[in-house]
Amino acid sequence: MAGKPPTGDPVQDAPDVAAPQHAAAGLPAIAHTLRVAQQQMGVRRTALTLLKVNQKDGFDCPGCAWPEPDKRHAAEFCENGAKAVAEEATLRRVTPDFFAAHPVADLATRSGYWLGQQGRLTHPMYLAEGAASYEPVTWERAFDLIAEELHALTSPDEALFYTSGRTSNEAAFLYQLFAREFGTNNLPDCSNMCHESSGSALTETIGVGKGSVLLEDLYQADLIIVAGQNPGTNHPRMLSALEKAKAGGTKIITVNPLPEAGMERFKNPQNARGLAGVGTPLTDLFLQIRLGGDQALFRTLGRLVLETEGAVDTDFIREHTHGFEEYERTARAADWDETLRATGLRRAEIEEALRMILASRRTVVCWAMGLTQHKHAVPTIKEVVNLLLLRGDIGRPGAGVCPVRGHSNVQGDRTMGIFERPSAAFLDALEKEFDFTPPREHGLDVVRAIRALRDGDAKVFFAMGGNFVAASPDTEVTEAAMRRARLTVHVSTKLNRSHVITGARALILPTLGRTERDRQSGGDQFVTVEDSMGMVHASRGRLEPASPHLLSEPAIVCRLARRVLGAESTTPWEEFEKDYATIRDRVSRVVPGFEDFNARLARPGGFTLPHAPRDERRFPTATGKANFTAAPVEYPKAPEGRLLLQTLRSHDQYNTTIYGLDDRYRGIKNGRRVVLVNPDDARTLGLADGTYADLVSEWTDGTERRAPGFRVVHYPTAPGCAAAYYPETNVLVPLDHTADTSNTPASKSLVIRLEQADPA
Repeated sequence: MAGKPPTGDPVQDAPDVAAPQHAAAGLPAIAHTLRVAQQQMGVRRTALTLLKVNQKDGFDCPGCAWPEPDKRHAAEFCENGAKAVAEEATLRRVTPDFFAAHPVADLATRSGYWLGQQGRLTHPMYLAEGAASYEPVTWERAFDLIAEELHALTSPDEALFYTSGRTSNEAAFLYQLFAREFGTNNLPDCSNMCHESSGSALTETIGVGKGSVLLEDLYQADLIIVAGQNPGTNHPRMLSALEKAKAGGTKIITVNPLPEAGMERFKNPQNARGLAGVGTPLTDLFLQIRLGGDQALFRTLGRLVLETEGAVDTDFIREHTHGFEEYERTARAADWDETLRATGLRRAEIEEALRMILASRRTVVCWAMGLTQHKHAVPTIKEVVNLLLLRGDIGRPGAGVCPVRGHSNVQGDRTMGIFERPSAAFLDALEKEFDFTPPREHGLDVVRAIRALRDGDAKVFFAMGGNFVAASPDTEVTEAAMRRARLTVHVSTKLNRSHVITGARALILPTLGRTERDRQSGGDQFVTVEDSMGMVHASRGRLEPASPHLLSEPAIVCRLARRVLGAESTTPWEEFEKDYATIRDRVSRVVPGFEDFNARLARPGGFTLPHAPRDERRFPTATGKANFTAAPVEYPKAPEGRLLLQTLRSHDQYNTTIYGLDDRYRGIKNGRRVVLVNPDDARTLGLADGTYADLVSEWTDGTERRAPGFRVVHYPTAPGCAAAYYPETNVLVPLDHTADTSNTPASKSLVIRLEQADPA
């Protein structure tokens, strides 16, 4: 039988700490997966559900965006994917009686973990102005309330339409269409907070803001560099791909301020070596870099390649690139002393990395938020591109750029038009297909949306999924901004912090999950997603919906559009809700690469979107070539007695969803308020292991941002660096501390001081 949700919020002020582990997955991962799944779903539902995850006739995992191989294992899921499925397919329910028993003031005191453990939402709920509790509301009344507030705005730009990366292609396309017919490009999304820096850098340098590799390229690579990424926790199925690459002779360099168990050794639970043996060592060279030193590292590696006779692919550079001469002048001036200060590495380590690069004919560089969430994130990623261009490693099999995305359809949402700065070509195609004039003025991203709410320039906030309040920076500022809204609306499957930090009025609209059967008047429907490598495939839920009162995301958008836009809209919203194939027909005429969308989905496993640099060695940039760049080297600096803090996930977590209170790979149990500090730094600061400290961030605005009561854990971090979990540490991230160009919150390079605190 599935267990009941916790009734009390567990105390987290005394976590247990053991030594970090040096291998990931194996039998413990299987045991933990089954225990969590059975607690949420029961034995029979667990078996029926997990065997359909990521299968060609099943549903796409609601977790990460790592692609599936063509030949799939019967258990094509990882531990964290199983947790995500279990929480969606749970037998626990949050009914109107729950809200009657728990006023909003009570829910606001609960942890995000407790809220998420309560189960699936079953009814649309409404919090009236001045009311203490949410009450059930009909769907018709909910749409009337939204229409009332939207029609009362003095400008469509006073509305914000946020999107989570779990939204399907079909729902995302309809959502952006509705927002633009309403009259705004205010379409902030979770990309603004994670991989916006990747898109900005890649669009300028290679002409496509996506990765240029497929799974097969990883298997063919001579060298894979994994920088600023922890696959063992954030994308565990990537470890299987790295293991397969290693079996073919691939070498791996890991660049990270923290040693991570998954990159040390992988015990694949799908084979005997992983279950009963020692597993597979993955990393050949570990570069324990200082936070934010990656740009300096890649710049110096570029200099060393330039200085090595025969190492530069001169034919590729001559035929396919622009700006090489300026880059060469800048790179040759790279200073060793500055590089060693910025990276914290030894010269011998960098020279060993060079030898591995020179020995490789095909190199792939993978990265995630460890590179994207710094002030100088965009120049850092451009420096990665520079190194690959020097070697001709973009547009050849087994080589290229691989930004590893988070949520399962975050890349697809952007492809479908969820973007506050749409291209003129996209808007032209939308106008031609739907016979209306889309707004051309750029809209607001996440950071600018929070400012608009704070300043009273935005009054309605509508979220298609996600947990905006917990995911956003500068928690106190974000929460105060949300409370200034006239109406906040969240389309959700489960409770989260954003439901209890509300505007004057608030709605919770419960929706179907990926695991559930989607029945419309036109018959059973399926949706599609795009993975991190540009593969598009179908997702078909099999379970009965958690409640008869749920609507699918496409249905919610269609009914909202009909109510808000009325007869002035000629878009066939009712037809779209009835049959999602009609949505895909329109997508095929608006979005390049989706021609014959429905017909191509007939192939099991879906299809691959075109990528000009990968497929043709054609670079659709402003210059018509791949662009070398030569930005000044930057890296964060902490004054004496201060540390650089990175926010990160625990292993029992996916983004802001907390599955449990353990981080077993790092040796943390029953707690999340821990700060990982290099033992030498901790001793210098007078902080013994097990003492408690407040984390206080220091920034140019002089505002004190404090996260109190963190247990100090002596941990093998890079000297001068520390790490702690978000969303607990988002309070430390200034709203205006963002990456240049991309405006992504710079959550990986916070200057903090640690003030000793009373454990009580």
